[in-house]
Amino acid sequence: MEAHEFFLQLALILISARILAEFASRLGVPTVIGELMAGIILGPSLLGWLHVTEQLQLMAEIGIILLLFKVGLETDFDHLAHAGRNAIAVALVGFTVPFVLGYATARYLFGFDNMVALMLGGTLTATSIGVTVRILQDVGRQNSMEGQVVLGAAVVDDVLGVILLATLYQITVDGQISVLALARIIAFVGIFFLLAPLLARLLSAGIQRLLGKTTMPGLIPSTIIALVLLFASLANLLGAPELLGGFAAGIALSRRFFLPFGISLAHHSAFAERIDVQTTPIIQLFTPIFFVVVGLSLDLRQVDWGSAFIWIFSLTVLSVAILGKLVGGQAMPNRHPIFRLAVGISMVPRGEVGLIFAELGRAAGVFGPQVYAGLVIVIAYTTLLAPFWIKLFYRRYGHHPSLEEGEEPPPEIPDQGFHPG
Repeated sequence: MEAHEFFLQLALILISARILAEFASRLGVPTVIGELMAGIILGPSLLGWLHVTEQLQLMAEIGIILLLFKVGLETDFDHLAHAGRNAIAVALVGFTVPFVLGYATARYLFGFDNMVALMLGGTLTATSIGVTVRILQDVGRQNSMEGQVVLGAAVVDDVLGVILLATLYQITVDGQISVLALARIIAFVGIFFLLAPLLARLLSAGIQRLLGKTTMPGLIPSTIIALVLLFASLANLLGAPELLGGFAAGIALSRRFFLPFGISLAHHSAFAERIDVQTTPIIQLFTPIFFVVVGLSLDLRQVDWGSAFIWIFSLTVLSVAILGKLVGGQAMPNRHPIFRLAVGISMVPRGEVGLIFAELGRAAGVFGPQVYAGLVIVIAYTTLLAPFWIKLFYRRYGHHPSLEEGEEPPPEIPDQGFHPG
């Protein structure tokens, strides 16, 4: 491809993604839906102006890595510690049930092979913490007790989901379940949980010293993005997907990260906030490219809409996707049914995490056009309509006694002398 052709394609992607994301936001819909629609409109499904090329795929992979870095950076283990056993119970049930039901549905109801069933089940485990946080903020419930349980459970979901994604990725690469490959992934995660806080602390101290000596702007974003890419490369060397490295780097530099069993290291929360602020523009440049490429990869013309399969498959998987998370909300027998329902419906949105699973399955050749289209429809539905049904729920039950009890004030982050900007 000529350079000017690539520049034109990139310009079309960025402009269309921005316009449609803005339009989606004004409608009260998650912006990821607008970016996905940009790819569907520009790609083979409608206009046919753009197709997935090697260059665009590479840009999209950078977008995935940075997106997972952002998810890791915003992971707050205080939410998990605060919500305690309830959050862990909701996460484990809400992770396991969709995976098992999704696998069983694909394997035994639709007759897909083992790899397709595993990847489909993995796709249904996801919970979009970004979409969920935005919805809870809109209804003013992010600091409520059920909000803390949801956010704590989403933290566990993110960690489990990325580890599962790395595992399934390795299975697709090897074509079989390799004990050695899985051991490498587990070893990488274990080593990370031991070394990442130390690395984050050393980097924080080193960058802060340099900030006082350099006169050139951009030290934080350039060093942090370099660190993310380094972690991604390290993950690949250890046999895990690059995006696991991005997630690892994000958690290592997050505001509140601690080692297992409560062992923690001093870390400047305000400096983590500064990292977040200064890397966000770079992340916002690349992540829309990933979602547009997902839309470009979806050729709706290849889907036989007159076939009963696509409708039966989509509705069945959608039912499993919703039911699995609602069952997760029931994992708190000591809570009122209204409280459990509030948690369950808040865990339903799949959003960007589900799309990452689906795209990995498509790129690996596991999902064919029909299955891929059906999964994207399911993910879009849970992401698109979740804000509306959650707002309707709180309009009806927002003042229910079971939700009013245990209201928590917003957590305070101590100022340690560093400020964003």
